[in-house]
Amino acid sequence: IAYKFPPEERTTTLLDIEVSIGRTGKATPFARLEPVFVGGSTVGLATLHNQIQVAAKDVRPGDTVIVRKAGDVIPEVVGPVLSERPEGLAEWQFPTDCPRCGGPLVRLEGEGHHFCTNLDCPAQRTGRIEHFGSRGAMDIEGLGEQRVHLFVEMGLLSDVGDIYTLDVERLRSLEGFGDTSIQNLQAAIDASRDRPLANLLVGLNIRHLGPAGARALSAAFGHLDAIEAASVEQIAAVEGVGPTIAQSVHEFFASERNRSVLDKLRAAGVNLEGPAAPSTPQVLAGMSVVVTGTLEGYSREEAEEAITSRGGKSP
Repeated sequence: IAYKFPPEERTTTLLDIEVSIGRTGKATPFARLEPVFVGGSTVGLATLHNQIQVAAKDVRPGDTVIVRKAGDVIPEVVGPVLSERPEGLAEWQFPTDCPRCGGPLVRLEGEGHHFCTNLDCPAQRTGRIEHFGSRGAMDIEGLGEQRVHLFVEMGLLSDVGDIYTLDVERLRSLEGFGDTSIQNLQAAIDASRDRPLANLLVGLNIRHLGPAGARALSAAFGHLDAIEAASVEQIAAVEGVGPTIAQSVHEFFASERNRSVLDKLRAAGVNLEGPAAPSTPQVLAGMSVVVTGTLEGYSREEAEEAITSRGGKSP
């Protein structure tokens, strides 16, 4: 029997509600708080998810609010202390323009979130590059958030295709970039050329397409060019890929902007081929195996690979 105590709650002042822009353009409101110690750490920021949640909680800048950690991990604003609300405090209005690029923020039909529609938004650009280099995608160690922001500001990167032609010589004059650091970054970039096709598909930041769908497409088509040439119906026919993902994948490859990025990746020698027929006995076919906690001799990623290479699913 496992018993969980109710999460610790504290009150603090909601200083402001701001909006962050993610790699897909999703606009997420978050609370900027007077720092408060709760659940074992000091909290100064907390997500508010979307416009619907802000309205439902009726929190306003200037409110005294209740803060806790959802699951004892993620800071969240529970709601306002109405008895302490200053008289005449105005409701917060969701902005109509992107705070990073000034483009319009649009709430799509059937969506709970607003999106920045400007693909050249600097927040989206840096987010896409960070995601491409993340562990679940192309796993480029040394290409984290701070460095990506720096490289974009310097004009060294404008999209993920530029990673493979990065002018590392321009980094030598920067603090923290000695010979060893530059060599390690270059080695990590070079090693990423050989990542599996499924990792590349994840790294391309195709909306709705996650690791499981990427593996399914990689195995079914065997090459990026075949996925690019496939119709919506052919993509949707792949087991584990529904019509929503299929439409999103097809639209991604139909974009001239995205095709120009793919041309850079081809020129850089990035692996575009899918897996060969499995040589490992498919003893887990039709089974789903959930990995939780630690497993001796395996990292989480290695355990998931061991499962999927034997025909199983690792949700």
